[in-house]
Amino acid sequence: MSDTIDTLTLDLLEWIGPGRRPYAETLDAWRTSCPRLPVWEHATDSGFIRRHHETGHPALVSVSAVGAQHLREHRPLAT
Repeated sequence: MSDTIDTLTLDLLEWIGPGRRPYAETLDAWRTSCPRLPVWEHATDSGFIRRHHETGHPALVSVSAVGAQHLREHRPLAT
């Protein structure tokens, strides 16, 4: 991946933070139709994000253990 995508992926992981965020809010903020900036796709394909579904509740996302480790390795002051 490019340095830009890697940097933006780290920004996404920081933005989600240690808790959970609504899936729809996250996609509104981070999904793009630009093929040169596939931040959301890179993060999900890399296993950095977990999706949570509970019946009767909106879908949520969180940073996976792999994503948290990636963030610690590349931005140790962020955690």
